[in-house]
Amino acid sequence: MSDTGGKVQAAVDGRATRWQDHKRQRRAEVLDAALAVIEESGAEVSVQQIADRLGLPRPVVYRHFDGRADLDEQIRRRIQESLLAEVMPMLRTEGTVRDAVRGAVGTYVGWVERHRNLHRFLIGDAADGDGSHGLGGARNRIGGRLADLFAAALSVYDIDPHRARPMAFGIIGLVDGVVNSWRGDPATLTSEQVVGMLTESILALFEGNARSLGVPLTRDTPVADLLARRVVPRPA
Repeated sequence: MSDTGGKVQAAVDGRATRWQDHKRQRRAEVLDAALAVIEESGAEVSVQQIADRLGLPRPVVYRHFDGRADLDEQIRRRIQESLLAEVMPMLRTEGTVRDAVRGAVGTYVGWVERHRNLHRFLIGDAADGDGSHGLGGARNRIGGRLADLFAAALSVYDIDPHRARPMAFGIIGLVDGVVNSWRGDPATLTSEQVVGMLTESILALFEGNARSLGVPLTRDTPVADLLARRVVPRPA
């Protein structure tokens, strides 16, 4: 290729890169505007509301997505990222079992309380879209992380780790049911009462299952102790 041809190709590539960067930036702006409109006005957001917030014609918003279903799925993805960014770091091994449960539950309930309309939009994933980036997707990510932690603890005590996943997702279902019921009528309980109810219920489940399996777990047991490999004394 001649030097002139190379310069032309470089110019074309540069324009293509700038256009792709512009599209990514505009998509991000649309999604940010959509979340802001949902927070302020409710989960039944219209494309016109998003366009008005950005000061753009409605067709320009659609230009960056493959129709309304794609736009809604990308909004769910962005909301899910916001939720998981707060909850996932709380699924850690520091502190006691009580600390871990209350920290994770409190973070989730707090997020729902602050972002009720975003939560409502996520719940809509069952009826519209595949749910992989909606509340169902968030449940799977959180439940999967819990299952990994439970399986690691069970393996330490030579207990079948396959018990972990049903237990983890059972807890997710409990939290989901209580929070969804409370969200529908938030005047009945404060968020602190909801966190307290869920924390005590989950701790009772943990302690009851631990007793039945012979695992030395109480709510005041450090999580790190449950994951530490036991040292079996050698016979004298």
